[in-house]
Order: sequence, then C-alpha cells, then structure tokens
Amino acid sequence: MKTIWIVDDDQEMARAVILMLKLLKFNARHFLNARLAAKELMDNKRPDLMILDISMPDVNGIMMLEFIRRRPEWNDLPVIMLSSESTDIQVDEATRLGADAYVMKPVTLDELENALLSVLKKYEK
Repeated sequence: MKTIWIVDDDQEMARAVILMLKLLKFNARHFLNARLAAKELMDNKRPDLMILDISMPDVNGIMMLEFIRRRPEWNDLPVIMLSSESTDIQVDEATRLGADAYVMKPVTLDELENALLSVLKKYEK
C-alpha cells in the first residue's frame, strides 16, 4: 500500500484528505508544516507521493516544492499541489518547479483519485 504525506496547516482539510486517501486504499501521514516534512525527508524517510498545500505560514508549499526539486534524490518524488487559491501565477510557478498536478480545495474524492492515479502512473517503473 502506497504512503502519501499531506503537508497542510489546515487540520480539518487534512483530516478530510486523509479520510479520502483511506477510502482509496492509501496510507496517509499528516504534517502541520513543511519544516516537519522536510526533516523527515532529511532523515531518509520518504513517501510514495506528497500533497502540498500552497498557502502555509513560514514555509509555503511552493518553497517546499522548490526544496524537494533541488535535491537529486527527491527529483522522482511525485508532488500534487493543493490550494484554495488558483492564480495563473501560482499554477505556472508550481508547474515550472516540477509539480505533477494542481488540485483545488475543497477537493472531491473523484478529483483526488484522478490526480493521484494520473501522477502515480507517470512514475511507474
């Protein structure tokens, strides 16, 4: 069973996404901020996919994505961006930095499943 990390400071949204992931037969782990998730990555722990909220205090999802993509050992880590805002600038920036998908809050089960399956299929070996 694949493990997905959710990095989102909104606990209610994270709980909803975790429930959806469980319904879709994924393991889920929640991080309240990007620093905690980065520490786990630095400790050589790694998910099969990350879902990053864009709007977080301190270190936002775009900054976390850039951190991930700058490290060769994580270049093949699938990342889905999750946001309640969707400006062309944010989507373009996330895409330029290597986001594999961009979904809007509140995300539905079907939207999440489609994004997950599409992204994971790109990384199948």
